[in-house]
Amino acid sequence: MTTRGRIDTHHHITPPDYRDWLLSRGESAGGLPVPPWSAGSDLAFMDSQEIATAVLSVSTPGTHLGDDAEARHWARKVNDYAAETVKARPDRFGFFATLPLPDVDGALDEAARALDELGADGVILLANHRGTYLGDPAFEPLMAELGRRGTTVFVHPAALPGPTTPGIPPFAADFLLDTVRAAMNLTLSGTTTRHPDIVFLLSHGGGFLPYAAHRISLTLEIHQQVTGAHPVMDRETLLAQLRRFFFDTALSANPDTLPNLLAFADPARITFGSDYPHATAEGAAYVTGQLDAHPLDIARRTAVDRGNAEVLFPRLAS
Repeated sequence: MTTRGRIDTHHHITPPDYRDWLLSRGESAGGLPVPPWSAGSDLAFMDSQEIATAVLSVSTPGTHLGDDAEARHWARKVNDYAAETVKARPDRFGFFATLPLPDVDGALDEAARALDELGADGVILLANHRGTYLGDPAFEPLMAELGRRGTTVFVHPAALPGPTTPGIPPFAADFLLDTVRAAMNLTLSGTTTRHPDIVFLLSHGGGFLPYAAHRISLTLEIHQQVTGAHPVMDRETLLAQLRRFFFDTALSANPDTLPNLLAFADPARITFGSDYPHATAEGAAYVTGQLDAHPLDIARRTAVDRGNAEVLFPRLAS
């Protein structure tokens, strides 16, 4: 292993049985073929990119394909597989637990099992679960429990609840919108203010949230005024709430996007992400190379590479 010692907070795992199940159902990862995964190939990739530890997560579509019992079964299976992977190499892996939303009761049960028994480092929630976004009142019991626990919640995009555009796969552009929708929904619903101890980590540099944050805050202020919402969050309050999110650099560390993210986000709230293996080894290495070429000072680079993640996951600091 090389010496940079990155902590990768956007790094996927596809347990073989789970992948077979998805393929048997004709499912994809937002239009992307579900990639195979093995610990050996993953460790080789990690070493090539100076990644000391990867916090593993199951990507979209998660485990809920329409049936609650089936979703609970597969959530348990993928979490057990991830936990065994971490147990075998706790120095190299952590994991975000998968929850079977929109089944809230199942999600509460699996969150307790994963966090208390399996040692999960947090949970992964899709930006929308079968069309329901994370700030929806239906999910409030789960948010209250995650807030009570001070859980780190990795927010990953899913296919938008609506028709796709012919010839354009959802992962190419719709994913970015899905993440921005989730951030707006969590903020406007008051979820982030009611549960300030939840750490929400947004994928892919927050989509286009940093680029459009001022427009978003202004238009949401106007929206509240027009609809008679009470109390109204003014644009500065909205901006402050949007800056409370954490952001990973997965597929977002290019010379055009990264300066915008660095200008908008709290510098202590940016973590390294590769998106491997859904981003190919070559593609992930390309974006990481762009991050390494960016003129960051040593303190900021160390914070992004691992320091900010160490605050979220203290056990990885060693």
